[in-house]
Amino acid sequence: MMRGMVIDMNDAQLHTLDQLRAFLDGTVAIGFSVDAHERYDFITRILRRFGYARLRRADKGVVLRFLGRVSGYSRSQLTRLVERGRQPAPLVKRYRAERIGFTRTYTDADVLLLAHTDTLHGTLSGPATKKLMERAFEVFGERRYERLATISVAHLYNLRKRSGYQRQRRVWIKTRPVSLPIGERRAPAPNNRPGYLRVDSVHQGDLDGIKGLYHINAVDCVTQYEAVATCERISEAFLIPVLEELLVSFPFAILGFHVDNGSEYINRHVAELLNKLLIEEFTKSRSRHSNDNALAESKNGAVVRKHFGYSHIPQRFATLVNALSSEHLNPNQNFLRPCLFAETITYAKGRSRKRYPYKLMMTPYEKFQSLPKPEQFLKPEVTFEQLDAHATAMSDNVAAQRLNNARTMLFKTIFNRSKTAATTRLQNRPAQAHSYIGNDCLSLFQCIFTWLTVRPSGDRVKSGEKGGLNLRLMIKDL
Repeated sequence: MMRGMVIDMNDAQLHTLDQLRAFLDGTVAIGFSVDAHERYDFITRILRRFGYARLRRADKGVVLRFLGRVSGYSRSQLTRLVERGRQPAPLVKRYRAERIGFTRTYTDADVLLLAHTDTLHGTLSGPATKKLMERAFEVFGERRYERLATISVAHLYNLRKRSGYQRQRRVWIKTRPVSLPIGERRAPAPNNRPGYLRVDSVHQGDLDGIKGLYHINAVDCVTQYEAVATCERISEAFLIPVLEELLVSFPFAILGFHVDNGSEYINRHVAELLNKLLIEEFTKSRSRHSNDNALAESKNGAVVRKHFGYSHIPQRFATLVNALSSEHLNPNQNFLRPCLFAETITYAKGRSRKRYPYKLMMTPYEKFQSLPKPEQFLKPEVTFEQLDAHATAMSDNVAAQRLNNARTMLFKTIFNRSKTAATTRLQNRPAQAHSYIGNDCLSLFQCIFTWLTVRPSGDRVKSGEKGGLNLRLMIKDL
């Protein structure tokens, strides 16, 4: 569909009422507009050409419909203009601004005096400021407040909006941060204890304005034990059940829950869930401290994006993706994939830095086992015998192969179902739509072929030439 087209209409070809009726019947879906400076001349010209005063009532209605369609005026406005157009005097605009407008009661000096008063008293409310100016005139006899003493509260605020007042009383204040009582704004302090999670959300792309599904990524600060879950949306109806399942999947007790400042986590529903699970700390990232949630951000790219990519995945496949994460991805990450862990070196002057030596590379489960007395952190229903069985059930290569095969099958399922749904929607369209799309595509390719074969190679198309202009218009229309 072409938009923004400008058409120059020559009404000199319209001489009969039948032509007017044909014009009205053939332009139902097209909007016209005559320039504002030419509307009165256009109305006068049409009235005189068709002899409006001698027409029958039905024919007058046709002329009025034509004038309304082209000029944009309402029927009542056209009736008044037609009555004036039948007079010998020319039809011109009669309304104009008064040479002398309303006299101003309050002068620029009054505005400056109001600004001075607000400066002295710190911009009080309207009624309080009015009372101060009344007292200044009536009690203390300050004649300069004579007019301002009778001002209404509403008009007092109008004077405060004037440019003269703004130049005198422009005040800059800092943005007031919104403080929510949910969560403590600080970095987590695990003190070498597992159970302090950093949580973040990963969005799986948009497609034509339609949101994809969401991954919830939770990583333990000490052991890098990770759990990825998937939900359709991040509203509480979809997020809370998935988040509860994710927290239960960790083998140790959860002691802390750290997130950024997203509203999907900083709300009463998540706070109630954490209280239900007896999680002690609920913290959120500080401003200008990007490292507060850096571990979760790095895992978003190294794990979630690596396995699921950046392409759009429709929300209806959240259950399948979540099954892949719980059955294959999470066990592979926690029991079989090695991670680097830092050691802190402190120099004599107190400066410290972190290093990541090869000797500290281990899986999250091995890191958990290396902690002092790790059994004290386990949940009552979990034992190391159960976890060892998971860790030694298969080799690293076999587990990686199973993960790759399951992921391949998942993406094939998503692609096939999406392709089938798209084909079904296309088949349900009317045959006219197929013809319209096919004709437009054929016209576009014919235009491109003609333009490329007729013009010599290397010759550029100027903006005013017909071939290049038609090519751009066809591409825009499709």
